[in-house]
Amino acid sequence: MCYSDTLELFREFLEQLKGQKVVVLGHVRPDGDCIGSQVAMTRVLRLFGVDAVALNSHNPPRNCQSFIGDTPFYNPDTYDGDERIIVSVDCAAMDRFGKDLKHLQKNVFATIDHHISNSGYARYNFVHPEACATGEVLAEYCFALGVPIDPVIAQALYVGIFTDTVQFSHNVTERVFEVCSRLTGMGADPKAAAGELYSHESRAKLKLLGRFLDSLEFHCDGKLCIGRIGNLDWKDTEATHEDTEGFVDYARDIEGVEIGVFLEQYGDQSKGSLRSKEPKHRVDQLAALFNGGGHACAAGFNPHEPIDSFYPRFLETIKNHFES
Repeated sequence: MCYSDTLELFREFLEQLKGQKVVVLGHVRPDGDCIGSQVAMTRVLRLFGVDAVALNSHNPPRNCQSFIGDTPFYNPDTYDGDERIIVSVDCAAMDRFGKDLKHLQKNVFATIDHHISNSGYARYNFVHPEACATGEVLAEYCFALGVPIDPVIAQALYVGIFTDTVQFSHNVTERVFEVCSRLTGMGADPKAAAGELYSHESRAKLKLLGRFLDSLEFHCDGKLCIGRIGNLDWKDTEATHEDTEGFVDYARDIEGVEIGVFLEQYGDQSKGSLRSKEPKHRVDQLAALFNGGGHACAAGFNPHEPIDSFYPRFLETIKNHFES
């Protein structure tokens, strides 16, 4: 069993929350692992007699909404604002809760995560960078404690693992498949997960993807590929933020590319994603230079300035990285 050194601490964390009111937070622009982990953690807490609800700055993306079931899941506009104990999942830093939940960036009771850049900002920190997904971390704890996993929890954990491994193509170990096999036996449906996540792409997303692919440019002898989406692209395609999921992988997966980059400008807000084929590039450390973080091979950042403003500095930073 993985994480045996922290199992009793995790049991203690659950025991202390019995009879309490808890809010389970995730990161902005949530992906499958974030939503899956929020759903699973909320439901597990409720099994332990905790009045738990999930809250995210942004609504779950379309392709994840069917996995929520009857889990109480809110955004800032629908949340009643009750005073609750804070538990975060899949969130490397408190500022990733989002500006609408900035008031909750304090006294976090526990965090369950797998991001290498997580500094351990909670009272209880269950951070396992060796795991492929936060869903894997939660599954291991649930298995070890004998938590009765229902089909909704099983599917949520499976979705987290499935998405963060990019359909089992990255950071996969023998144990990952063992965990997923057990989840399938508990009610997870791999076919339904794959269908909902990857077989319902909107026309707007495909139009936006075309714009992104047309924007690709190469640097550092082809080892660096950068693509961009700007305000005009959003307007012309009528796409939404969630339509960009997976775009950065197209930049990384080109032959000869070692680091792929996706930059997006939406109004006066900018965002970047980094993906590398090898952990030696530590893109989490590169992202940290621009107000970000993440994993050794996958990271994101929010530079708080327009792309055109920080781009020359950003490009120079990546070029220096390849030369060092």
